[in-house]
Order: sequence, then structure tokens, then C-alpha cells
Amino acid sequence: MGFLMNQERQRRTKPVPTRMCIVCREKNSKRALTRLVRTGQGVQVDPSGKLDGRGAYLCDRESCWDRALSGDLLNRALRVNLTAEDRERLKQAKPQP
Repeated sequence: MGFLMNQERQRRTKPVPTRMCIVCREKNSKRALTRLVRTGQGVQVDPSGKLDGRGAYLCDRESCWDRALSGDLLNRALRVNLTAEDRERLKQAKPQP
């Protein structure tokens, strides 16, 4: 009986974590989206997805990045007021087409 239970455990696969882009609201795997995180040093891109702090996700579409950086979507999602430095740092980190 123990052998069968081990085989069942081995067949199970971990679910893929999904997240949603704060602009277009499309769901995708966590690794396919870019995480932005609020830290003590301001808002930063989190390539590892493991930094401490409140996070928000953006897809790689240029239009989503433009809307997030020009409006107040990031302010609301991260519960912070983005500074000009934060916006400039994030514009530099924007994925290139």
C-alpha cells in the first residue's frame, strides 16, 4: 500500500502560480510577468520575484508599461506615490520590443 501512495505523489505536479497584469488584467504564469515591488529605496523591478515588499505585476506589452507609468495604477497597486526617480528607473527597465 505504501508503494502505491509514493507513486501517486510522484505523478502529481505542482500547480503553476498565476498572476494578473495590473493594466490589461490578463492572467499569465508568474514567470511570464514582470514584478514591481515597493521597497525602502523606492519602487524597483524584482527579477527574482522574491524581494520583500508589496508587489504588482506587468506583462511585457509596451502599452501596459506606458499606461502604468503615466497614470496612477502603480500608485494604487503598490499603495505608494511614485517619485520622478521611480518612474525614470522603471522606464529604463521597461522591456524593449
